[in-house]
Amino acid sequence: MRLRGVFRAAKLPNGQRAIGTKWVFKIKRKADGSIEKYKARLVAKGFKQKYGIDYTETFSPVVKYVTLRMIIAIAKYFGWPLDQLDVVTAFLYGIMKELVFCAVPEASFARVERDLRRVRVLHRLSSIGVRPVPLRQDR
Repeated sequence: MRLRGVFRAAKLPNGQRAIGTKWVFKIKRKADGSIEKYKARLVAKGFKQKYGIDYTETFSPVVKYVTLRMIIAIAKYFGWPLDQLDVVTAFLYGIMKELVFCAVPEASFARVERDLRRVRVLHRLSSIGVRPVPLRQDR
């Protein structure tokens, strides 16, 4: 995370709340049940954010079904080719526009007494519309 610039050390401003973080550990197993690898991810406790205080709107970029059908119909009419893709890591590399402060995670790499300012997106932040969506277990 340090190499990807996820956090930057910063002093917490007066009146600002720091969002807690939590390490989630998982053991990935092979088909025979043996251990393939150990995985870990750091998640933000976005469920503790308060609407109107920590964020003012939620947004989840999802296309409406009617819009998708219209695009397909237009492409078919003009004979344009259609392709589909899914960028799995797009969410992980997003840059945040607003200031979000996170508490230093326990047993973390950053042994500092200060809070950290989040620079890149982590899971479970209400301000980006992922609060009601459960975390994917395969990451």
